[in-house]
Amino acid sequence: MRLLTPRSAGPSRLPVRPPSPVRRRTARAALAALAAVLVGLTPTATATAAPESATATADGFASVSALGQNGTTGGAGGPVVTAATTAQFLDYISRPGPLTVQVSGTITLPTGSTDGMHPVASDKTIVGLGGSARITGGGLHIGLPVSDSVTSPPANAVHNIIIRNLRFDGASDDLINIQMFSHHIWIDHNDFSNGDDGAVDIKRGSDYVTVSWNRFHDHDKTLLLGHDDDNGAQDRGRLRVTYHHNYFDASDQRNPRVRFGDPVHVYNNYYRDNSYGVASAMDAGVVLEGNYFFSVNNPARVDFSGDLGRLVARDNILVDCNHAIETRGSVTEPRTYYAYTPHRAAEVPTVVPAGAGAGKI
Repeated sequence: MRLLTPRSAGPSRLPVRPPSPVRRRTARAALAALAAVLVGLTPTATATAAPESATATADGFASVSALGQNGTTGGAGGPVVTAATTAQFLDYISRPGPLTVQVSGTITLPTGSTDGMHPVASDKTIVGLGGSARITGGGLHIGLPVSDSVTSPPANAVHNIIIRNLRFDGASDDLINIQMFSHHIWIDHNDFSNGDDGAVDIKRGSDYVTVSWNRFHDHDKTLLLGHDDDNGAQDRGRLRVTYHHNYFDASDQRNPRVRFGDPVHVYNNYYRDNSYGVASAMDAGVVLEGNYFFSVNNPARVDFSGDLGRLVARDNILVDCNHAIETRGSVTEPRTYYAYTPHRAAEVPTVVPAGAGAGKI
């Protein structure tokens, strides 16, 4: 079929040539640069569609609608940028508004006057590209500056952050620190090792957090939940965290060490060669479910330091462990807050190492 094009009026009847490939490429580049300026990005980091790894849905406590936040969506709805340098990375994670930051290659964070901890603003997704994206030398700080006088969530609390598919190592302090009533945080499919202090510390009234499918190795003090026996004014009724499908691969202790949090849901994690797994203290309430402990001196304790904690245990497997799981009291069921379907504990040694860590989403 032949399409007829009406002729324009007037004496000139010169043929209209389609734009050349060079002109088309130049026009597209100009439009891309203009779009980059309009959204405040550099021309080398223009907005693109979010990858599947950045659009996955949070589960556990991070999925709960609370504190004015309907689950954890991170940078959804905002631009997508790629950070390949330290300067780009620190710029993007500190910007206001939703933004998905893709990390390419290795980002070395400076120590300077911050002790290597660098702030992340609300409404961010930080996701590694491929299986080798790495944050080293410093850590990420999620939360307002410390203030003991603040005892309820402030309106400007940092919130709605997703961190996935990254390798964290060599921090001069914590690898990730979450504090001061920060809420709706999802830490998923990362690899943590060789931090100077904590791997993922959650404290000072932070709430609605999920730590899932991560591998912790070559690290001592892994997961601190609640930093001090005297901090009940900020922590009681908060610190609700889900830890599931993590691989504690000879990470020595604090897997996690819990104060005040209630409930804290620890399920389907694989523990291998640790001094202790879970400690519940200061009336914290832990549900320990479907975990597999291999060669762990103390799988779980409620008599640890400070006041006793509470712990309910079901369907856990202990192999070559020196002590039994200590239980005490009752704990609010996690299903009060969210639905979940756990694996059987016997499946955990196969399922978790195969799926936990960076490069596996």
